[in-house]
Formats: sequence, structure tokens, C-alpha cells
Amino acid sequence: MQDRIKYWKGIEELENTPEFAKHAHNEFPEFLPINEANGDAGASAEPTTAKRRDFLKLLGFGLAAATLASCEAPVRKAIPYLNKPVDVEPGVANWYATTHYSHGDYNSVLVKTREGRPIKIEPNPSSAITPVGTSPRAQASVLNVYDNNRLRTPLIKGKEAEWAQVDREITSALRNVTGKVAIVSSTVISPSTKRLINEFGSRFGNFEHVVYDANSASALIGANGGVVPGYDFSKANIIVGVNADFLGSWIAPTPFSRQYIQNRKVSAENRNMSRHYQFETRLSLTGANADMRVPIKPSQEAALVVALYNSISGQGGAAPANVDKKAFDNAVRDLRANRGKALVVSGSNDPAVQTLVTAINQALGAEGTTIDTASPYFTKQGNDAQMLRFIQEMNAGTVGAVFFYNANPAYEHPLAEQVVNGLKKVALKVSFAERVDETAALVDYVTPDNNYLESWNDYEPKRGVLSLGQPVISPIFKTRQMQDSLLAWSGSNTTFYDYIRSTWSGIATGDFNTFWEKAVHDGVLQNGTSLLAVNTTATTGGMTPAAAASAAGRGAATQGIEAVVYEKIQIGPGYDANNPWLQEMGDPISKATWGNYVAMPRKMAEEMNIVQGNIVRLTLANGKTIEAPALVQPGQAQGTVSIAMGYGRDLESMPVVKGIGANAFPIARVVDNSILFSGPVQIAKTDATNPIAQLQTHHTIMDRIVVQENTLAKYQENPKEVTEYVRQATHDGPAKPANISLWDDYEYKNHHWGMVIDLNSCIGCGACTLSCNIENNIPVVGKAEVLNRREMHWLRIDRYYSAVEHEEGDYATMEDPAENPSVIFQPMLCQHCNHAPCETVCPVAATMHSSEGINQMAYNRCVGTRYCANNCPYKVRRFNWFNYVNNDKFDFHMNNDLGKMVLNPDVTVRSRGVMEKCSFCVQRVQLGKLEAKRENRRPKDGEIVTACAQSCPTDAITFGDMLDPESRVSKILAREKGERAFHVLEELNTQPNVTYLTKIRNLA
Repeated sequence: MQDRIKYWKGIEELENTPEFAKHAHNEFPEFLPINEANGDAGASAEPTTAKRRDFLKLLGFGLAAATLASCEAPVRKAIPYLNKPVDVEPGVANWYATTHYSHGDYNSVLVKTREGRPIKIEPNPSSAITPVGTSPRAQASVLNVYDNNRLRTPLIKGKEAEWAQVDREITSALRNVTGKVAIVSSTVISPSTKRLINEFGSRFGNFEHVVYDANSASALIGANGGVVPGYDFSKANIIVGVNADFLGSWIAPTPFSRQYIQNRKVSAENRNMSRHYQFETRLSLTGANADMRVPIKPSQEAALVVALYNSISGQGGAAPANVDKKAFDNAVRDLRANRGKALVVSGSNDPAVQTLVTAINQALGAEGTTIDTASPYFTKQGNDAQMLRFIQEMNAGTVGAVFFYNANPAYEHPLAEQVVNGLKKVALKVSFAERVDETAALVDYVTPDNNYLESWNDYEPKRGVLSLGQPVISPIFKTRQMQDSLLAWSGSNTTFYDYIRSTWSGIATGDFNTFWEKAVHDGVLQNGTSLLAVNTTATTGGMTPAAAASAAGRGAATQGIEAVVYEKIQIGPGYDANNPWLQEMGDPISKATWGNYVAMPRKMAEEMNIVQGNIVRLTLANGKTIEAPALVQPGQAQGTVSIAMGYGRDLESMPVVKGIGANAFPIARVVDNSILFSGPVQIAKTDATNPIAQLQTHHTIMDRIVVQENTLAKYQENPKEVTEYVRQATHDGPAKPANISLWDDYEYKNHHWGMVIDLNSCIGCGACTLSCNIENNIPVVGKAEVLNRREMHWLRIDRYYSAVEHEEGDYATMEDPAENPSVIFQPMLCQHCNHAPCETVCPVAATMHSSEGINQMAYNRCVGTRYCANNCPYKVRRFNWFNYVNNDKFDFHMNNDLGKMVLNPDVTVRSRGVMEKCSFCVQRVQLGKLEAKRENRRPKDGEIVTACAQSCPTDAITFGDMLDPESRVSKILAREKGERAFHVLEELNTQPNVTYLTKIRNLA
């Protein structure tokens, strides 16, 4: 018997406890929890049970309501334009190029508008660094403009005011200001904004622009001449990451994801791929995609980097104590063998560690190959020492005026208490926050900034790569762009739009108006010109590698349990926490939604008798405490815990996140003018509990062939043996299930739509899930309903842990398979089966097969029997238990007219009692066909793209017409047939139109 891979979704399935086995076949935790009190999304919501009689009552009501609803015609009133805008055609979408940038997350995007309403974000194919896909935060940002909790007017001392009064008082105060004037901001990558800030400050004798980032990269910047190096992962054969989540939240994840996957796509033409080693504390998205991942404690990080430096520089080095020696030696061997094609990155904020990493890359010859020193990234520019000094100055009473722009230090800084105290000594305090956040609550004036979709702006995320932002909707409230406020307070009548034009006038070629119109239309300008002035004096002071090796790790925890604070992919440092789409998206690794938690290894949990959902108390070195529910997380380094930043808010202006989770920023420490995002803690179990709402807990795969993976060595040896295919016994010998069927096959004469998903390219970021939600008006249901396993996502990213199960029946290679499992991601959506099990059991033919291979739903026919969901082996059909719109129990921006403006008018909003699921974005298919028909031709490949495929930053999803031999999907299927192409649960002979490609790992 050969070794085989054992997959499991979570600890409960790995342990296969009697309780889990008893309910493994149930889609929902209890038979039918229908108590409507559970519609509340409160943190303490518990699932409930119901009796069979309650089920019959609900079913009876559902049948009657659905029948009556289907007989009533909706009343609509069409009101024509009196004077129709030139650029608005009813029913026709307009597209505008703009830019999304928020705290390191950069995406050049196209915005789809309908009748003047922005409703969807898509990637800008003209961009040099983000031509495909977007981040989840960029996708969800379209909802922020319709957030009813944004400020509607400026505030003076917390009271609504008029702009004229605000301008008059601030201008007068600035005229008489004494002491330093400062603008405190997060990273600004707008050349025009930086120029304006400097001009605004030049009016004062003592001015400073203080830049800091909540998730700081100050040490990295200091060790590389004041900028982030121009990393290029696509040119690296060997990648070594040390606590750097570059696919999730580190520096520039969208560009890095695209680069990373370019060198990991395998095919008949390219049977090579990069090898990735990851040394990290928590199981990050990047670590989940690594070929070899090694858990380390934060206190081991410096020693590991010193050992790498000594080994690469020829000074002799060995793996530090308690670090996997084999993995370390293999990493060193591969780095040495790939000089000029290797890259080492670290997420540490220790200047000594980053100095050593820079020296390692220099020794490897990375500069000029995997690092482009002439094109650094500008997405992080924060300076910890500058901010710490400014806090001291506020407390010393030497600051006369301070303006906060995209910065909230009263919440997100480790010295938040000193910030609060220091602000009391500042005479003029102004915030440009869009809502009353923790810092804005302490200032004299809140002058709310426009949303980025209401604003003009420019950006330079990477030297020589420029992009523009343009308004796609007029300001909804009486807000004003921050830059226009600075111009007004400077006594200038210039608008920021004209100011940007003046900034760009110096780089125009030919007629400026023609140049400008093309730049606005394209959204990008990539001719190598740089406009951004970056402070390159913020360095480590020329620290030598020898001095760095001696200083590295001085701030490391020396005893006890170590806690790390990290940035979630969904909400970043917390600025997007009030977005319900992001809250319900679920963490790619833990699959947890609606809050943060203390992630701990299973061994620690067992020793402390902690089960998932127990509230634990973290006591910090300074005596502060943090309480949050525990989550048992495979892959978490022993002796450590981790908790996400951005939660623990108690603001009326952020009702979506109010009261959810705990504030993790106090764990961060200030050591030698640097902020370290880890620290020693003591953990104690409390008597309280708080259930954690997780996705992907509906069922078990029961050892069936769902995901497949193999090694690069076997793929190179024989690509036809890397995928396991099912064969059925027949009188003529083994045959494919598709050859044995009682069904009549469909004959597709015009189009046959299909999809290919490359598991080697899918990194599990979840952008496709959000894009699907937005495109198809999928409702947010809240924590309580997620606990009841009633989330409505049409597309989910299934995360599987795995380990090698040996013929002895145990996991001989490791103490605990959950200690450091491998991870594989699989997007799972309706498979649009040619032999669909759902279609045969629907009593009213609500689900049926189209002539083009799409499994369709007629919502008006559906009476909610749920037979189709029971008969679906992929569990991808979702049932509307409630009316989610206009329901106070589900008030997630959709119960007011403003929030409803984000809805896609091409997709109906489903009512209670009907089944829904992926439609292959049939509205996009029909639009593409109609546009082609109008031009008397067939649709061209690439014209029709599903929302999930368009938003994927790694191009893992390919959609097209399988009857078109020139389409990408047809070519991939022809190339991969008999090699990596497989269908999920092929033995059932459902004949899906979704094909997966086996994941390949480049193991050492």
C-alpha cells in the first residue's frame, strides 16, 4: 500500500470525533434552525433548534407566499429624462478608469456605472502592474461610497456646521498659530497631494509632514535608502520569505501576486516553476501557498536571518535551535545555486533584521534582477521614529496645529494613550476623516474628505508608474476633498483638478489637452516619468551587516508565550472594517467571519483545556488585557498566538463592526524607535464563550476525490500520471464514468460555455468571491446566520489541510498532522453539470439546462422544496431563508435608498423561499452575445468574462466557449486532457462544465 494524501477541512474532521461523525452528513448544525430571533448578527448569537411542526408551518407559508408572489405583477413607473445627460443611456453601462489606493493596497481599476451610479470595480488592463484582477478590498470599496454612516457635513466641536464657518475659523486660527504645524498622514502616493502639502506647510515657520503606517514597514524602508525595493517575484527561481505575507497584506499584494504566479504556472510548454520557502509564525496566505513552510516563533526570526546571512556570505551558518534543519539547509543550498535568480524578503520591523536581508539579497546578486533598484515601490513610506518624536512634541506642548489625513493614531498606534493626552495640549486639531473615528472624536474640526470615487487624484505606486483617479459620481453628501480644503485654507481659488493638471503639465508630450484626455481615459501613464518626491533620508544610518547581526533580535520576547499582531486581507489595518461584504468574506485560512480571535496551536489548546469559542484573556507585559475567543489554528507555531488588528471598535459611526472583536494594537511595542508587532503575553481561560462563525463547515468530503495535487518531479517525469482518474468496471474492462450512462447527452449547436480553474494559480485570496457577491446582488446575512450555516455565497474558496498518510495508518513523519499541514485552495461553484442531479428532482422545473450548457434557475417557479440542494453533491446551492432586503434584522447598508444604489440592475434581487446559485454570470453572457449580434458576428474569446474570472489577480479562472477551438478554455482543455485536467467527483458522472487542473508542488 502506497502513501496517500489525507485531506481535512478542520480539526473536527481530522479528529473525527463521535459528535462530528454523527452530524457530518447534515448541511446545517441542527435539523432546521428557523428561529427568526437568530437573524440578529450580535456577537453572542447562538444557533437554535426547531421542531418538525415548525418546519411544516414554515414550508406551508413558503409555498403559499411563493405561489401568490408568482401571480402578482410588480408595479413599476418609468419616468423619462426631461433633459437626458449626454453620457448616460438608460440600461447601458459607462466605464471610467480610476485608482483605488488604501493603506498599501493599490489597484488601477475600471468603474462600471449605471445611470450615474458606480456599481462594480474591475481591473484596468492598461495598467503595467495590476492589469488583471483586483484585491478583495478594492472590489468591496464600491460599497463604501454608499455608506450611510459617512459624515454629511463638517463638524465643529461635534456639531454640524457650514463650510463657510469652518473655513473662516480654521483660516483665522492658522493665521495666529504658535508652535509647530503638522499634517499627520498614512502613506501618500499622490505626487500632487505631496506637492500641495509641502506648499501648504511653507506658509509656516515650523512645519512637518509626519508619515506613519498602522502596519509599519519603517525598518524595511530604512534599510533600503528610504524606499521599498522594487521586488520582482516573477524573476525569482527561489523565494525565501520570513514572516512576509506578500500575497496577502505586505507592501503591494496585488502586484506581487501577479508576479509570483507567473513563475508557478506549469504546462506542456513550461514544466518548470519557482520554489518557495516560508518561515513564519502564523499560517498566512503566503505560507499556505509555499512549497515548504516552517513555523518559527517571533523571537527566532532574527537568529534565522543571521544564520541565512552567515550561510550565504560564506561565514558559515547553521539552522538556529528549534528550526527545521533540513528545510533551512535546503533553502541555503537553493539560494546559493540560484544567484541572480533568488529573492529573500522579510516582514520584520527590526532595522537590524532588514539590514541583514538587504545584505543577503546583495550577496545573491538580486539587485538588477529580482530587485529593480531603479523602480522602488512607494506604497509604504511610514517613519516610526518621526511619529514617535511627534507624539513627544505634542505632549511637550510645542505643537500648535495638527491635521490628520487617513490616520487614526488614537486607535492604531501602540502609544495611543500618549496621543490622546498630547492632543489635549494642541490648540488647533483638524481631522479629514470620512466618519467620526477614535481620533476625529478628539479634534475641534472634522472636515470630511470625499470618497475616492467622488474625487480627482493622482498616484505613483512604483517609480515611473503613474495613474489617475477621477470622480465617477458627484459627492453624495456635503463633503469636500481634503486637497480642496488645503487650497481653500491657503487662500487659493484653484481647484485640485487644476492643481493636478499643473503637476502633470511638466511631463506632457505634444498638446497638453490631448495628452491629458488620453491619460484620463487610460487611467495610467507608464513612460518611466516620476513625479513623486519621497523622503530618502529615513535610513538606518548606514548600519553594517556585522553591526546588524549583533543588534538583531534585541527586542525579541525572551520567555513565555509570544503574541503576534497581523493585518487581515479583508479589512487591512481597520479602515475598511465597516464594510459588511468584507466582514462576511471570511479569512482565507481560518474561514472565520465577523471578528477577530486568538489563533493558537492545537497542542497549546489541549494543554490549557481550551476549545474553540472559549474567551481567553491575554495579559500584556504592561498589564493591559485583551479578551477574545480562541480558535485552534493548524500551522500556528508552538508557543505563540496571533490576533488580527482592526477590531475592538466602539463607534456609532461604524455600526457594522461595533462591539465585534478586540483591539490588538496594544500588543505592538516600541523598541529603539521601531514598532514591533509581537510581544510576550500570558494567557488565561475565562468562563465566557463566543462562537466563531466559520464558512466551509457544511459537510465532509469523506475521502472522496475532490482536490488533487502532485509534485513537480513526477510532473516532469510523466505528466500523464500526476492526476488520478476514476474508472468504472464494465464487461469491456475499465472505462470512464462518462462512457456509462442512462442519460441522453446534450447536443450543443451554438455555444457551450465552460470554465477551467488552475489550482496551481489559485492563491485563495477571495477576490473572486467578493466579485461574485457584488455582480449578482448576493445578500449579507450576518454572524448569526453564518453560525447557522446559511451564508449565501454562490462561490466559495474551499481550504483543505493535508498531510501524507503512510501505509502504517498513521502520520509517521510528524508528531501532529495539524502542527504544520500543507494547504490547498479550491474555488467551488455550481459545476453546471451536463447530467445535473438537481434538474431531475425539481418538481416545478425551476432549475433546468440551457441550450448552451448553463444550469439555470427560474426564480419565479421555485417554491423552495430544496430537493435540488439535497441532490447536489457539490453543495453549491443556497436557500433564501429570509427576505434580506428591507429587513431590520439584516441591516447591512441595504435597508436604505442610498445603500441600494450599489445593486446591479441586470440581476434580480431574490425573495424569501427560493433557491439560488452561480449562473456563470448569464447576464454578462447575454450582453456579450447581443453586442456581437448587433455587429453581425459571433462573440470573440475574451469579450465575455464572468465576474470571478475578471477579478482574479493570478488569472486562475478561465471562462469561454468550448465550441470555439480558438478560445483559451478550449486550448487549455486540449492541452491538459489526460494530464492535469480533472472533474470533481467524476465517479458520479455528473459531467461538469467546470474543469480543474491539478496543483503541482515544487518540493525539495
